[in-house]
Amino acid sequence: MLLAALRLTLSIIVLLIYGLFTRKLVRVSLKDWKQLVPLGITAVLIHHGTFFIGLKETDATTAALIIALVPMTTAILAAFFLKEPITVRIALGSILALFGVYLVIGFGKGIQLNREIGMIFISMVAFSVSIIQTKKIANRINPFVITVYSTAVGTSMLYPVVILVEPVIHASEQLWAWGLLLLSAVVIQAICSLIWAYQVKAVGASRAATYINLEPFIAMLVGFLLLGTSVNLAQMVGSVVLVVGVTLVTSHKRGKKVKRERDLVS
Repeated sequence: MLLAALRLTLSIIVLLIYGLFTRKLVRVSLKDWKQLVPLGITAVLIHHGTFFIGLKETDATTAALIIALVPMTTAILAAFFLKEPITVRIALGSILALFGVYLVIGFGKGIQLNREIGMIFISMVAFSVSIIQTKKIANRINPFVITVYSTAVGTSMLYPVVILVEPVIHASEQLWAWGLLLLSAVVIQAICSLIWAYQVKAVGASRAATYINLEPFIAMLVGFLLLGTSVNLAQMVGSVVLVVGVTLVTSHKRGKKVKRERDLVS
């Protein structure tokens, strides 16, 4: 948890420096803050807090496969909050995606919804909710400004949780570990956040969301190579079923939606 808070803090510093030099940081109204603060709570405090609590007892592969439900969950939430229709394709894809998760975390041993896996699910839902929140506010505020301000708000709220969850801190004396933290903050958190914020606006939210489907395969491969996480047949089949299901959900009417989003951007 502390590691997440430190990484977010370093990324905010990098983004603030970038914003000051490029003059992209602007003042926002009180009305905008009423949406930025809840976004920070959802996207950072809840999403990161529950994710890292759950990750303590959940392997990286399982966590990534649960997070891969984000596009499907976002599509369902969009149907309720953005009035987007739920089609047969969405319903079928949702069933396949849930079955894929079952194969990963419950096949052959029954579904074990322990506290840690529950936390990962909460994290996934929070991320999906934050996407809906971002869509609503992005019509008035630049994506860069949204990213900086909401992340700063959420990170400031994350530190009290760190104190409660991890009252005893053991700092590493390994310089390479601190260097890896800095590299992670700059490249993964700051630079990738900027790329994501701008390119989602360029290619369309639904099209960009489908790339999240690649995360389970990457996490499974890296987890196997670097962490020695075992991968069984059920997990491999489940990841394929999950990706197929999520793709069905996110690809409905994609062409028209992407064209409409591109027209709005232009």
